[in-house]
Amino acid sequence: MFSLSPDQQALVQAARATAHAELASTVKEDDEREHFRKDLFGRLGAAGLCGIQTAEEWGGLGLGYVEYALVIEEIAKVAPSYAVAVAVSGLPQVILAQFGNDAQRATWMPGLAAGELLGAFALSEPGSGSDASSLRTTAVLDGDNYRLNGTKFWITHGGVADVYVVMARTGGPGPKGISAFLVSSDTPGLSFGKKEEKMGLRASPTVEMVLEDAIVPVSNRIGPEGNGFSVAMSALDSGRITIAATALGLAQAAMDCAGRYAVTRKQFDTAIIDFQGVGFMLADMAVRIEQARLLTHKAAWLKDNKLAFSPIAAMAKLAATDCAMSVTTDAVQVMGGYGYTREYPVERLMRDAKVMQIVEGTNQVQRVVIARHLKRGWE
Repeated sequence: MFSLSPDQQALVQAARATAHAELASTVKEDDEREHFRKDLFGRLGAAGLCGIQTAEEWGGLGLGYVEYALVIEEIAKVAPSYAVAVAVSGLPQVILAQFGNDAQRATWMPGLAAGELLGAFALSEPGSGSDASSLRTTAVLDGDNYRLNGTKFWITHGGVADVYVVMARTGGPGPKGISAFLVSSDTPGLSFGKKEEKMGLRASPTVEMVLEDAIVPVSNRIGPEGNGFSVAMSALDSGRITIAATALGLAQAAMDCAGRYAVTRKQFDTAIIDFQGVGFMLADMAVRIEQARLLTHKAAWLKDNKLAFSPIAAMAKLAATDCAMSVTTDAVQVMGGYGYTREYPVERLMRDAKVMQIVEGTNQVQRVVIARHLKRGWE
């Protein structure tokens, strides 16, 4: 995809205007206070930005992942923590659209798409991160309910979300023993522990989830027993596109900030962008961003056209998040001492960028995914 349609251009402009109007004034304060404003998330929803990919019959805009990625990138240029919020709250919508039933969709999707409800995804545990199939949280059938017991780590929106998609073990070891459940925030036996003190994305809460005989109705199971690992992996494939888009947005914001600085900052009566040492750094940033953006849009286009997109999504996530870390680091360097201070956003963007290389599967895992795909083509 080499150009945007008029409708896509209008959507980008609307997302950009909304992000600046609703988020820009509090970004610095929220980072310093580690504060997430659920009301601001709701305003993004009221503007139609929380259900881009969800069908109109379930309260969304019924657009594709290309449009979803475009919107996420615009939000991330202003406030990456809220781009992550839109992406994470979108995961239950994506999961229910593919694996849920009509009753589950009717209960949850309109509120999620409108930003009136906040969604979350609970897969990781203290002993299972990259090795997700080794999770130990259990779900034991008890009449018309399941009893869930276990601890989940690294839960974005933990304690503030309205509904969680939770992966728990209903069978034996390995991926075939895992099932997926919708767990409402008011579920008996559900509580939250430690809130992580993070280097970046500090306005996005990351909290420990505790399930102690949490009572979840059978009707809240997503699909059949044993299908949970497939649900989780499918969600992560899709999530890699939105994480790539988030990384693109924050990288673009960092480059733009450094570029404006380099045009106005003079040394030896010359704008520093005219020194090759600086100008070449900015040129390399632009190339990395454009490469990553093309991969991200290709992955989104493949998904929209119901073509195999998993390996390209892994490439996009790998390229965009490595790009974000490189670009933000160089942006700080271009701005020198000013870049290292909180007077400018590049130091915050550099901190935000690091976790992009970790979430939705570490970049080492992405390389494993890509290598396996290549191997199958050569065998």
